[in-house]
Amino acid sequence: MATITLAFPDGSTREFPAGTTPAEVAASISNSLAKKAISATVNGKHWDLQWPIEEDASITIHTMADEPQALELIRHDLAHIMARAVQELWPETKVTIGPVIENGFYYDFDRDEPFTPEDLEKIEKRMREIIAARDPVRTEVWPREKAIRFYEEQGEPFKVELVQAIPEGEPVRMYWHGHWQDLCRGPHLQHTGQVPADAFKLMRVSGAYWRGDARNKQLQRIYGVAFRNKAELKAYLHMLEEAEKRDHRRLGREMDLFHMQEEAPGMVFWHPNGWTIYTALQAYMRRRLDAAGYVEVNTPQVVDRKLWEKSGHWEKFRENMFIVEVEEEHAAEKRVNALKPMNCPCHVQIYNQGLKSYRDLPLRMAEFGSCVRYEPSGALHGIMRVRGFTQDDAHIFCTEAQIEDETRRFIELLSSVYADLGFESFKVKFSDRPEKRAGSDETWDRAEEALKSATRAAGYDFELNPGEGAFYGPKLEFVLTDAIGRDWQCGTLQVDFVLPERLEATYVGEDGAKHRPVMLHRAILGSFERFIGILLENYAGHLPLWLAPHQVVVASIVSDADDYVHEVTAALRARGIRAEADTRNEKINYKVREHSLAKVPVILALGMREVEARTVSVRRLGQRQTTSMPLEAFVRDIVDEARAPDLAATAEPTQAAIPA
Repeated sequence: MATITLAFPDGSTREFPAGTTPAEVAASISNSLAKKAISATVNGKHWDLQWPIEEDASITIHTMADEPQALELIRHDLAHIMARAVQELWPETKVTIGPVIENGFYYDFDRDEPFTPEDLEKIEKRMREIIAARDPVRTEVWPREKAIRFYEEQGEPFKVELVQAIPEGEPVRMYWHGHWQDLCRGPHLQHTGQVPADAFKLMRVSGAYWRGDARNKQLQRIYGVAFRNKAELKAYLHMLEEAEKRDHRRLGREMDLFHMQEEAPGMVFWHPNGWTIYTALQAYMRRRLDAAGYVEVNTPQVVDRKLWEKSGHWEKFRENMFIVEVEEEHAAEKRVNALKPMNCPCHVQIYNQGLKSYRDLPLRMAEFGSCVRYEPSGALHGIMRVRGFTQDDAHIFCTEAQIEDETRRFIELLSSVYADLGFESFKVKFSDRPEKRAGSDETWDRAEEALKSATRAAGYDFELNPGEGAFYGPKLEFVLTDAIGRDWQCGTLQVDFVLPERLEATYVGEDGAKHRPVMLHRAILGSFERFIGILLENYAGHLPLWLAPHQVVVASIVSDADDYVHEVTAALRARGIRAEADTRNEKINYKVREHSLAKVPVILALGMREVEARTVSVRRLGQRQTTSMPLEAFVRDIVDEARAPDLAATAEPTQAAIPA
């Protein structure tokens, strides 16, 4: 009998008969491992315990303690269990596909009657009954013709189409969960009872076209979330509740920051309060870039398609561009332009003006570039996903030898900015070459190695994000974690050997010959619109004082205090504080509630006691108690507190005097 050699994580090896399954391997190690095992990794591939191993391989046995593998199996099995429950409750329903997604799973169904919230409760109950039954899960590989015939007899046309779409040479794998059967590549758990019955919840129903094509039949998609235990599910549901409270669209209304409307889909109408946040953040970024040695430029909004063709964006990005056709006077045909979806080709045009020497490099060129990209209407989401946006964009033109130092400098700047904005840590992802790309493999090899080496030299590890690089080069993605544990990909750094070649950028080296510069594409915030949305949700609207649109509201308790209210407001404004007076004929509790809802950080309540003593009664957002202090001391303290982080580090304490 043929044998195979399996290598274990501890470095040991053992021989087994060819065709041995991971379940048998686990049993050969110990009875306890055999009971705990849920799957294996064989030569880097996630492997069902039932699948035979036919050749020498490395192997790792997984248990529920291995979170990535456990969650994949739990969520995948639950998709099947949900589909089984639906067909048991409504046998006429046709099933399609049910993949694992972030935090859970979904399954698409063809059913005439729409699912209701009450139906979801019924499905959940039936799913728990299936789990309690501990039905065995088994798998077989069938000939394609047999599978097609089986699904035709079962009246499952969607499954027939799926089988027909499986490439030649790939196995047609069939799974049974008890009596219920599905087409699936696996892997799966070994019986339904291994799924935690108290760690999942069905969330909602939405419409979905078969295979994502609007020309096909519309199906009903049921979404669920799932975790390894009840505590993890509870934490996730709590996070969703918090996320709803923090939704930037809700905060935008409450704080009167912005709105969107049908006449300009995906475009932001900034109100005075929102624009104050925007300009304060932009001014901060401008100061940081200036201190870091960047020069600021501005480039056209409308650019001829010829430049986009030359840069390669027309071929790779055309479907996301807004096209502008102009009938030029005396021209034989219309001139085709595009609203710029990115700034990089235009920055190369500025670089190309005049001869550049190696002494001019690195050249760090920044632009708060307003861009427009077509996003499908269904993908738009408040100010987080828009069509019109402004990037904190920059391009660093440098030599290949300068990549490492410029990467280190950029990461240091980025980490400092994030810390100033309340994000003390971040993750780094490395995205390598995509399937559709420009440039030779040799060029990509150099670019990827240069970026990896530079990231390590900067003192950061990275997680590999295969195939997600830009079409012109690999990239780093910087991922923030907010106050409730959600990840946001914001900053990027991309190494580009391709665009300088295509757009003929050169510099004169020490040898007197012309060379191509390397172009580093980089952003810290990503876009102002999205980052402001992230800030709003991270802080639940309680923005740091320097970013708050109204920093202080001065409210009268009685009308006799109105003159003092205006005096205090004027004193604050004279020192740069964004202060507003509220002398309306309303009770002070009403005013406090209204301004608290609008997330005003500081409310001063002034009555006759404050007038006579020349004090202020200070109430901070989120606090119930008030503090009384002399007006002069308050102004001094609030001026110091309201400085942007980069200015606060170098400022002398305020010595403000308030005239008597």
